[in-house]
Amino acid sequence: MKFPKPYPLKEIASIIKTKYIGDGNLLVYGTNEIHRVKEGEIVFVDHPKYYDKALQSPATIILINKEVECPKGKALLISEDPFRDFNIINTRFRNFQPQKETIAEDIEVGEGTIIQPGVYIGKQVKIGKNCLIFPNVTIHDHTEIGDKVIIQSGTVIGGDAFYYKNRGEYYDRLKSVGNVKIEDDVEIGSNCTIDRGVTGTTIIGEGSKLDNLIQVGHDTVIGKKCLIAAQVGIAGCCNIEDEVTIWGQVGLASSLTIGKQAVILAKSGVSKNLEGGKTYFGSPADEAKKMLRELATLKKLAK
Repeated sequence: MKFPKPYPLKEIASIIKTKYIGDGNLLVYGTNEIHRVKEGEIVFVDHPKYYDKALQSPATIILINKEVECPKGKALLISEDPFRDFNIINTRFRNFQPQKETIAEDIEVGEGTIIQPGVYIGKQVKIGKNCLIFPNVTIHDHTEIGDKVIIQSGTVIGGDAFYYKNRGEYYDRLKSVGNVKIEDDVEIGSNCTIDRGVTGTTIIGEGSKLDNLIQVGHDTVIGKKCLIAAQVGIAGCCNIEDEVTIWGQVGLASSLTIGKQAVILAKSGVSKNLEGGKTYFGSPADEAKKMLRELATLKKLAK
């Protein structure tokens, strides 16, 4: 999430009432998750297992629960509870605001776009030209939709991420302050759910077509001209490259990369990165030819 303007580190530290190590005048441009963080942004880390990954990431400011050596050119925010303080920073700049009207007054809608009755549209939403939004679609705050997009009934764009910390007696939610971007010529079927980024943007690439009953997790990026069949579940922070085909009831674990023009056959379970240009099958998914040979061998053993 980008801040409305850059803020000096010392001002951000004052929001969460914590000490910092580094240049207090260092400008902070926003916050982001470890998978998407860029220079000038804050990332949080609260487990020693991930200290090095956070410190060596592109992040300029690391919100951390232990004083460690600060990398050159970076700064640390020392916090007893980085998860909590990350939420405090994010909601300081983008917090939930109740909405009384069905369609917010500040939306932008392009020429030729048709919005059917019963559609809910949140604040600061942008919809391009010649789109068709069917009844009972929900489009949450800050969503960006390109031209010639079709969204079928019952779909929810921009719901909160499924991201929690186990506090022992309860699960603490990481507040979602990102958004969803749907590029030109995308079609989305009925009853799909596309979660917004925790701090970044969930993207559906130009020309991609999604069937009914598909879940796309937070901060996932789907490339151009992808085909995704019904009942596919894609976890958060995945990278689906261009022209990937995913058939029905496939499940993808979080933070995976699926290479360009890969094909994943129905009912597969994907637990690792997959190279492009190949066809995959099974659970855990592997190259289809290999998996089919293994099935044939098992049949022979049974005889």
